[in-house]
Formats: sequence, C-alpha cells, structure tokens
Amino acid sequence: MIVKTRAVVLRDIKYRDQSKICLLLTREYGQVSVILKGGRSAKSRTGPLFSPGNVIDAVLYKKGNRDIQLLSDASLVLSPLAESPDLERFSVLYRVLDLVRYASTHEEKNVPLFTIVHAAIWRLCHAGRDFQPILAWFLLRLVGVLGFAPSLDRCVFSNHDLAVGIEEMKLRELLFVHDPGGFALPGTAFVNNVSIQTVPVSRYRFIRALAATGNAPCPEAPPDEVVAVCNLLQEYCSRHLDRMPHRKHLDILSRLASA
Repeated sequence: MIVKTRAVVLRDIKYRDQSKICLLLTREYGQVSVILKGGRSAKSRTGPLFSPGNVIDAVLYKKGNRDIQLLSDASLVLSPLAESPDLERFSVLYRVLDLVRYASTHEEKNVPLFTIVHAAIWRLCHAGRDFQPILAWFLLRLVGVLGFAPSLDRCVFSNHDLAVGIEEMKLRELLFVHDPGGFALPGTAFVNNVSIQTVPVSRYRFIRALAATGNAPCPEAPPDEVVAVCNLLQEYCSRHLDRMPHRKHLDILSRLASA
C-alpha cells in the first residue's frame, strides 16, 4: 500500500552503482529502511533530500513483509545542513542521530520519541549559536521518553525534597545516582555497588532548568557546565541503552553496506 509519513533521516549508505539505502525514523512506523533507486545520480530529485538530519515528508510503497521499503516521493520540511556551516551544530546533530538509531526500534511507532527528535532538529535549525544546550535538552527528554527519567525533585534514597535539603544543609554538591536514576542528598543511606558521582548544585539547577524548558530557548550556563551536563546525561543514557536488545535491521543495513 502507499503511505505518507513525516520522517527524520538517520543514516544513508551507498548501494550498488547509483542507489542508496536510508534509515528513517518515521512518525507512524518507527524505524523504516528505504531504498532510493538512482538516488545518488546527479539527475535524482529526491536523492539529495535524504541526507542525515533532514526532516522530510515521504511517500512509500510499504509492504509489511519487506525489510526495505520503496520510495515513491518525498519533500523537504527541515534541513539543519542547509544552515551556515558550523562544526558544533553538525557534531550535536550526529550525536542526536546516533542515539536515536539505537533508542528506536524497527517498525514500532513511538510518537514521543519522534516528537523530541523533530523538536531538537528544529532547534538546531533556528539556533544561531550555543548548540550544546540543545544536546543536553534532548538527552534529558530522551531518557524520559525511554522510561528512565532521573528523579529531580526528591532524593532517590531518602525521598527528602532536594530543594529543601539544599537550603537546610547549605549544600554545594549533590550525588547523581545512575541506578536508580536521579539525585541524592549527601549522607543518605544507599545500596552498595551503586554507581554514584558528585555533582555541583549549580549543575543540578541547570538540569532542573532544562527539564522546565518547554518551547522556550534552552537556558544558558557556562560552556564547561553545559559540556559536563551533556557528558553526565550521555553516560546515564548509554548505561540504559546498552541493555536494549540488538536490532535485526541494523544487521541488514551493515550487510548491505559491505556488499
């Protein structure tokens, strides 16, 4: 059947002489692989639209028993690659795409995941600078969508209100606990062999501000603070993504890429 869906291009690989195969995250069908016959030809109209990071409206000839779908037509919606060249923008974009590849599943609809990816790319298209906070914003929402959002309001061990604890104890640092995910007050009882790291209260407050960000621009923070938050959330996200099952369609794409 012929279907139309909005999609984010996650990856493209060369296939044979003039074609290419693209991995898409679609709004209606989750991850879908499509083949663009002649997509690398200079005469191809749709081929250039399928660059990683582009948001497109795609029309597919879709069959349920086929691992790779056929493309009928496509139109461009958003392209962060069309903006002025910026290495930081591209670095953030590709980190987002890599995470989404492993966080999404083959032909399993996940509208919340698609929504935050679309929003992150929109932010990258419209931000003139400071792209790292967008990565932190995306990471925090990604872990929420995947079901392991860290606790930001109450201590994961004592259930004490964190904001109250910070004021009463005049704290400069909190503990970040990777499992169970969230912040804890120093001195609270915890289970042995739990991965914990010390985090400045300023970093915790930046994460809280990111969590409260709706459609407004991301909150500002010193560059080293933003990088530290990105690294913290990236590690937290990676620990949980490593537990997700291997994806059959990634094997298929890898075999095609080497064919």
